[in-house]
Amino acid sequence: MTVGDISTLLVWGAMTAFTVGFLAYTADLARIAEAAARAAGRPRAARALAAGGAGGSAAGSSRAAGPRPAAAGGGTGAVPAAGGSRRAEGISRATTYLGVLLLLAGIVARGIAAGRWPTANMYEFTLVGALVAVTVLAVVLRRRYIPFLGVVVHGIAVLALALALLVFYVQADAVQPALQSYWLVLHVGVAISATGVFTVAFAAAVLQVLKDAREAGRSRLDTPWQRFEPVRAGLQRWRVTGPAWEWLRSVPSARELEALSFRLNSIGFVLWTFTLIGGAIWAEHAWGRYWGWDPKEVGTFIAWVVYAAYLHARTTRGWSGRRAAYFVFVGYAVVLANFTVINLFVTGKHSYSGL
Repeated sequence: MTVGDISTLLVWGAMTAFTVGFLAYTADLARIAEAAARAAGRPRAARALAAGGAGGSAAGSSRAAGPRPAAAGGGTGAVPAAGGSRRAEGISRATTYLGVLLLLAGIVARGIAAGRWPTANMYEFTLVGALVAVTVLAVVLRRRYIPFLGVVVHGIAVLALALALLVFYVQADAVQPALQSYWLVLHVGVAISATGVFTVAFAAAVLQVLKDAREAGRSRLDTPWQRFEPVRAGLQRWRVTGPAWEWLRSVPSARELEALSFRLNSIGFVLWTFTLIGGAIWAEHAWGRYWGWDPKEVGTFIAWVVYAAYLHARTTRGWSGRRAAYFVFVGYAVVLANFTVINLFVTGKHSYSGL
């Protein structure tokens, strides 16, 4: 068995660990949702009983219901995250760390097998990007355990590794002369790191939008389906303000999640800026020009503009909440399209996918 084969086995092991972690985060999220639904149902039942009793009053109903616990992270009426399973939390954390170690070992083995820094094609880029994303997730969850972030990031990591192994895989080999440069470490390595950070920021923005809708008490299912009452009635339990989403009361407030996403996107933007500048310097060394409107260069610049607009709108124009989150969604979509669509379907000087 070659070192390259060992690398592939380690990557399969990492994907398995992340899959188990994904299932554990999902199970823990389900337990939290169940506990939140029970806790929300008890006060409502108590209020109904008090209101129906003889001499029941609004004050008596309120006393029967009892005070609701303070929101985790500043929200109203929160159910503590302790409603989850300690066993599921332990499994999810353990598999996260195990997956990171296995994937790191697989990447190192890949570099040894190829005799170079392992970021020269889409397969290797995907491996390192998944490693960075899950590592950032592990750091974030050490401060505050939020299973939803684990579900999203682990889900993306499992999908990315599956694509890497089944679609993007190429044999470990030397690279073409244009890539035999220290800029392969600097430029591409920083781009991968930025993508990993953007992934966790995207997950935080998704949760922010859900939490914001819950706090505001609004649902997209309330208005558009009014003319189709049977369909609307069937969908009601899935609206973000309904009982199926009671677990949102246990997560930090939308303001805190927005701040987390903003901090991560700020770090990612700095890294992406260096990616853009470093790429221009490398292009001048390799091709004799700093900028040539190559599809990859244009895609990288568009992503930079979107995230720059997000930071500008967030810090100087006072944009916040859902509007700011939509910038994050667009920026992350552009980053993913720049990696997949342009690498696979557009021909240019950056056609280094290896496929």
